[in-house]
Amino acid sequence: MRSDKRRLRDLPSVDRVIRETPHLIERWGAERVTAVIRNELERIRQNMALSDIIDKASSLKHVVSLVEAELENDATGSLVSVFNLTGTVLHTNLGRASLPREALAAVLAIAQSPSNLEYDLQTGKRGDRDRHVERMICALSGVEAATVVNNNAAAVLLVLNTLANNAEVPVSRGELVEIGGSFRIPEIMQSSGCALIEVGTTNRTHLKDYENVINDNTALLMKVHASNYQIRGFTHAVAESDLAGLAHRHGLPFVIDSGSGNLIDFSDFDLPDEPTVAQAVRNGADIVTFSGDKLLGGPQCGVIAGKQALITRIKNNPLKRALRIDKMVLAALVEVLKLYQSPSRLAMRLPTLEVLTRPLAEIRAQAERVMPPLAKALAPRYKVTPAECHSQVGSGALPVETLPSFGFRINAADNSDQGLRQLAASMRRLPVPVIGRINNGAYFLDLRCLDREGDFIAQLDRLE
Repeated sequence: MRSDKRRLRDLPSVDRVIRETPHLIERWGAERVTAVIRNELERIRQNMALSDIIDKASSLKHVVSLVEAELENDATGSLVSVFNLTGTVLHTNLGRASLPREALAAVLAIAQSPSNLEYDLQTGKRGDRDRHVERMICALSGVEAATVVNNNAAAVLLVLNTLANNAEVPVSRGELVEIGGSFRIPEIMQSSGCALIEVGTTNRTHLKDYENVINDNTALLMKVHASNYQIRGFTHAVAESDLAGLAHRHGLPFVIDSGSGNLIDFSDFDLPDEPTVAQAVRNGADIVTFSGDKLLGGPQCGVIAGKQALITRIKNNPLKRALRIDKMVLAALVEVLKLYQSPSRLAMRLPTLEVLTRPLAEIRAQAERVMPPLAKALAPRYKVTPAECHSQVGSGALPVETLPSFGFRINAADNSDQGLRQLAASMRRLPVPVIGRINNGAYFLDLRCLDREGDFIAQLDRLE
């Protein structure tokens, strides 16, 4: 083996590589191509210093191929569409809700031209961006006023910073949840400037626990919907109506963080029960916060709905400007809320509800069509078996209840965990990455969310 010093001398110069890449310079420009060439040559030098690299690494042809690959990778970008076959419908890491066609068209229309985002066409003066959605939110939830920020964590933060800064907020220990990305309710409360007063125990909290801590520095009472877990057995939680009554007797606002943003009665669609925003309002909530991209089925945002006087205070908080949504999110939210005005057609038009209510027989029939090409693509290293499974709603909604579904259990021929990991990695490297899950010694694909069947099948022959 030649010495590293000799091999380093064999590396082509930057100028030599540039002379071999006129096609790349024409497409990407000399400055960009030169920068990538320098980076790739430096990477090869570092690798040679660390270990013995085959002579191919120093060849001109190999360097050019590395430069081409790097430029193409940058052009592709890292944010891509995927097939979500994990069994979790509203998967936080995979973007949660898919938008309906009407929302996509509205985003395109608003994004490509000026709009009346904050302009009143009647008066010719500055307008309020919330007015585009406020009336619909009020009609669907029974509140007096509403405003929208960039997510539900921001909604909770803004409410507490406005109504409880430098004051105390009692919350049951059983409701101090951790939401996605390791964000926790106590941390959000601390960031908002209020003091968390823990009441009750993890499994049992009573009305007297709240009453015992109310004092002149108490700003409001808050109930957090424990949407991503359940405590069962010897438990007790204070009803929303009882907590509202206590708050109002002491002249305090009652705030509910409902989380999932459900606006409909799930029993109408044969789905497990989930509290609605309207129920929270009827139970006495003065403010309700909820997500737009969970069960509501819209874009990522956080809605604050409630009493007019409180919403006005919240909108006047300087933080509101920092947390507001942009015109594209607003355009999508408008169209999603419009769909709720025709509830009888909602399951056919809102992708989230369409997937949640998808008939098991339809999923089974799809599995029968997908099975032959999938088994052929994976043979002989893997065995594909049709399998019943259960889908989760995800994103903290209905954490215990599941939906019957159907898909595939895939085992490596040598029954190795390494084989499953290799398969999962190969699936992720497809043109449209496929995301499944490894569980109990097998790789599972749940077909509940498979909406582009033809595209899925067409790329199977590209599996490594």
